Amino acid sequence: MSAETLIASLIVSGIGTVAFIYGKRQSRVPHMAVGALLCIFPYFVENLYLTAGITVLLLGALWGSVKFLSL
Repeated sequence: MSAETLIASLIVSGIGTVAFIYGKRQSRVPHMAVGALLCIFPYFVENLYLTAGITVLLLGALWGSVKFLSL
């Protein structure tokens, strides 16, 4: 694992932790689910670009679910 990948995984996991805590406090399931996934998946992915891509997809899915599914 390179230094760049390690730093990226720490940043992604930090974002996931914040999203999970926010979701838990506000009782929002999408935030908790994406937060948990952001905390877990960097352990299994060692490619920096793949990590960035998965992060963008998960955060985009969270944004879409909040934007279009909440009334």
